[in-house]
Amino acid sequence: MTAIKHALQRDIFTPNDERLLSIVNVCKAGKKKKNCFLCATVTTERPVQVKVVKVKKSDKGDFYKRQIAWALRDLAVVDAKDAIKENPEFDLHFEKIYKWVASSTAEKNAFISCIWKLNQRYLRKKIDFVNVSSQLLEELPKVAEESVPSGENQSVTGGDEEVVDEYQELNAREEQDIEIMMEGCEYAISNAEAFAEKLSRELQVLDGANIQSIMASEKQVNILMKLLDEALKEVDQIELKLSSYEEMLQSVKEQMDQISESNHLIHLSNTNNVKLLSEIEFLVNHMDLAKGHIKALQEGDLASSRGIEACTNAADALLQCMNVALRPGHDMLLAVKQQQQRFSDLRELFARRLASHLNNVFVQQFTQALLQLYNRSYFLSVPGHDQSSTLAQHSVELTLPNHHPFHRDLLRYAKLMEWLKSTDYGKYEGLTKNYMDYLSRLYEREIKDFFEVAKIKMTGTTKESKKFATLPRKESAVKQETESLHGSSGKLTGSTSSLNKLSVQSSGNRRSQSSSLLDMGNMSASDLDVADRTKFDKIFEQVLSELEPLCLAEQDFISKFFKLQQHQSMPGTMAEAEDLDGGTLSRQHNCGTPLPVSSEKDMIRQMMIKIFRCIEPELNNLIALGDKIDSFNSLYMLVKMSHHVWTAQNVDPASFLSTTLGNVLVTVKRNFDKCISNQIRQMEEVKISKKSKVGILPFVAEFEEFAGLAESIFKNAERRGDLDKAYTKLIRGVFVNVEKVANESQKTPRDVVMMENFHHIFATLSRLKISCLEAEKKEAKQKYTDHLQSYVIYSLGQPLEKLNHFFEGVEARVAQGIREEEVSYQLAFNKQELRKVIKEYPGKEVKKGLDNLYKKVDKHLCEEENLLQVVWHSMQDEFIRQYKHFEGLIARCYPGSGVTMEFTIQDILDYCSSIAQSH
Repeated sequence: MTAIKHALQRDIFTPNDERLLSIVNVCKAGKKKKNCFLCATVTTERPVQVKVVKVKKSDKGDFYKRQIAWALRDLAVVDAKDAIKENPEFDLHFEKIYKWVASSTAEKNAFISCIWKLNQRYLRKKIDFVNVSSQLLEELPKVAEESVPSGENQSVTGGDEEVVDEYQELNAREEQDIEIMMEGCEYAISNAEAFAEKLSRELQVLDGANIQSIMASEKQVNILMKLLDEALKEVDQIELKLSSYEEMLQSVKEQMDQISESNHLIHLSNTNNVKLLSEIEFLVNHMDLAKGHIKALQEGDLASSRGIEACTNAADALLQCMNVALRPGHDMLLAVKQQQQRFSDLRELFARRLASHLNNVFVQQFTQALLQLYNRSYFLSVPGHDQSSTLAQHSVELTLPNHHPFHRDLLRYAKLMEWLKSTDYGKYEGLTKNYMDYLSRLYEREIKDFFEVAKIKMTGTTKESKKFATLPRKESAVKQETESLHGSSGKLTGSTSSLNKLSVQSSGNRRSQSSSLLDMGNMSASDLDVADRTKFDKIFEQVLSELEPLCLAEQDFISKFFKLQQHQSMPGTMAEAEDLDGGTLSRQHNCGTPLPVSSEKDMIRQMMIKIFRCIEPELNNLIALGDKIDSFNSLYMLVKMSHHVWTAQNVDPASFLSTTLGNVLVTVKRNFDKCISNQIRQMEEVKISKKSKVGILPFVAEFEEFAGLAESIFKNAERRGDLDKAYTKLIRGVFVNVEKVANESQKTPRDVVMMENFHHIFATLSRLKISCLEAEKKEAKQKYTDHLQSYVIYSLGQPLEKLNHFFEGVEARVAQGIREEEVSYQLAFNKQELRKVIKEYPGKEVKKGLDNLYKKVDKHLCEEENLLQVVWHSMQDEFIRQYKHFEGLIARCYPGSGVTMEFTIQDILDYCSSIAQSH
């Protein structure tokens, strides 16, 4: 081990200016034994740094290498595993725990002892030594002294201290004294023994002088002792006087304590009086209601603006008094309890008065609205009046009644409703239910009449106006309604059976009318013109334009009057307690516990659903009627309804209006899809006559009508994507069914049917410039061109048949390898045979054949598309192409023969022109 230590010091630590103090041969616990050395080192330069270095033998085994080093200040715990039994295992806790097994217990103990001494000497932070013998930490283990390399300071691991003592320098004062002493003795350096002897003699002289000085001062010491005795006597006398003074002050202290206690009691009494006065002032200021406010709550006029303002101020003052935050103990005072009871009685009294008055206001406004409604209906049902003229005059204004005056009158009570909501939620909820009951019946009648007028204006008939004669007489009906609303001795939820009965009767009459309107005979789109569709569009737009402000105004009034827009949530809602199919509100609020609520927006929406429950069914009926009148009306309705839904969602996506119009938009979209499906089905069911020309197919013309109408309707519309999808479906159906009809046609050639219809489709798409159908437009043009060429080739055929057969034989010989100029030597294709064939086709015969061809084409083509001249011109070009082909063969195969056709290209042009002009 000494040799290893010497080698490590020489090879590893000396180059790094470090000194090796202790070494231990170890291997990692629990792993394959790969020995290494843990070394405790210190630097030779100040400040001293202490490290634990792991040294490992290289793989080749001829030298050692430094693997890792830890600073001793990073060592937290040294765990020797067992303080009693010998155990070679130990742990060092740095940033993580390293487990080691030493080659011997002695090496382990020596290493741990060295770590402990280094910690005590160099580190302020003390390392925690666990399971280490206390004897090991006090004494150095008795291990043989190991030498270190020459030139290095030696260290002993077996003693209490290291051999190398720390050098202690002299301070400046000591150095100066020594220099003065040595200057006084010239031989101090040359003869140290004489200098030391001189110093010794001088020291003895100084000691003798000190002893004589002490003996000479004995008399003075005795004098000092006497003075001390006299001072002690004086102190005793002063203590006696102080004791007498203390006894005198004791009586004064008792008197002062009594005075202080009395002053404390007086101060405490004053403090209590001030606090009591403060509490009384607090109660008087915060729990005293003015007589004017009490009178307003008990007798205030709730009909006049001044009375409403006085009652509002009084109610706010009462609420402040009741909601004052009492201090601890106030609620135990009898006067406070009595005042609180008085406030409760006033609150109950005023809440009852307010609820009763508002309920009467609801009834009064409902009665006035009914009178106006019955005046209108009764005037129309007076005997002797011309029903059609009266209704026509009235139906000019398709408007809904304006409820703004009613809202304006009720908004004066908005603050009082807020007070009622916070103080008596039961009565507030009862008023809310009554308002919904009255308004739902009123709006149902107004909206149903409004939609009936709209339906009559759409159909243009006055037959259904006789239904007004079935309504009750004005006086009896209004009286019956009023008695129904006042029925239960002022209770908020009075009997409404008569009102329900009348509402059911009126609803039944209107349902019967709606059904009768829808049962009218089927009206095809061909019976209506553009003016009729424009009229329907204006009526439908007017219906939506009237409904929107009505719903928005009512929603705005509800939120302001019932105070449903100030907080995100509140205790209690009717959203969970109300049956939307006409059920009643839950009465749980009567027991004083409000219903749970999600949000006030939900409550507004539920109230709007209850009040305007008839809007969605009536809109659906109107949409059904419009679709019944003309299926193309679904285009108008889709655009208008989409625009109004988009507008409503921009205002409030979760509002009643947005939700209702969105639901109706779904119905409109279904009708639109149904209209497209019906058109495709009609295409598939179309039948053609076997005895007449096909011409332009009906569904092709209908597609043109649909596309023209749709482009005018959907210009800048939000739902353009729906129309583009419909276009794609329709045009595919048109293409497929045109080809189907062309294949089934017997009278008209297939190419003519395809050519004419695809030409019409191409012209339609070119005129309308529908961007989503650009590919279909190109396809239609291609189909038209292909079938035009096919028809021309098929119809023209071979007008010079024998000549065509002759030249086919010539081309066959050339194809077999005979040179073109040698064809004339063939017996069957010599010049004489060519002249015979040419003589059979004089100009007169050619013109006669072309005339017959023109008549044939004229029979095939229809007049609507006017393609005769186009086809004839194409046939002329094809005939001229054949003529030029024949001339080319004559020139190449019969050069210099002088054989030519008996007619020229100019003759062909003259023949075609004269034939076209003659017809």
